[in-house]
Amino acid sequence: MPDHTLTIVGAGLIGSSFGLALRRAGFTGPIVGVSSPPAAAAALAAGAIDRAAPLAEAVADADLVFLAQPIGRILDTLRRLDPLLKPGALVTDAGSTKCEIADLGLRTIRRGRFLGGHPMAGKEKRGAAAAEASLFQGCAWVLTPEDPADLEAPSVKQFVHWLHQIGARPIWMDPAEHDRVVALTSHLPQLASTALAATIAENLQPAARIDVAGPGLADMTRLAASSYELWRDIVATNTECIDRALAAYIQKLEHMRENLRTRQLQQEFSSGAALTARLRRMG
Repeated sequence: MPDHTLTIVGAGLIGSSFGLALRRAGFTGPIVGVSSPPAAAAALAAGAIDRAAPLAEAVADADLVFLAQPIGRILDTLRRLDPLLKPGALVTDAGSTKCEIADLGLRTIRRGRFLGGHPMAGKEKRGAAAAEASLFQGCAWVLTPEDPADLEAPSVKQFVHWLHQIGARPIWMDPAEHDRVVALTSHLPQLASTALAATIAENLQPAARIDVAGPGLADMTRLAASSYELWRDIVATNTECIDRALAAYIQKLEHMRENLRTRQLQQEFSSGAALTARLRRMG
């Protein structure tokens, strides 16, 4: 992809970090951004894109189109993208849920090839000003091909090569399996953190007593700073899997509540500590 053209649709945190990461890895082709004027200006200032353009102009010569928008906007872009594409272009995305996006992408992208994707990276801060070339270093990047031919397509192989170059770990998964797994590993932690912060905010009296909180509360509520605009689309496109994850979590909390007085919580503490140790080794 050194002389190819990349178009990033949605030059925010993820899109701009991808542009910066590719530049640091040696990508020399043009990088064109499609975003609102303020977002495009921030991406230009960060050096993540070379120029900004409207969608039709930006994708006309693009060999790779990276959709890094919120899920609802990715779906909207996919519905009108195909007639604008250069024949043979690879279209991929960074959406946090995959079933709806992959289904629509496979049905609508005909002039090029669609490959669903989800980089497992992010920050509480948004926008190109928070972008980092190292954001994907060591992070899993899920790819969800539904056509076995995708695995051998030159455009896909080249994309995977650049994922390795920026330090990501490509992982191949079925879209439904992806959505089931991230409901537990990503969506449940977000909702649990939000619920914890909201519970404390609504029950702590007087509110000034928050000044006696220890660092554990800050750790547990870090995710609660995330944007509802982003999570609204995630919840709407992965409702069933998230519902099952929440049900399992609520059942575990009820079990712990029932055993507060019997002190039979050793199994929960042991299994929780074991998972935490695995996560630390991965990090």
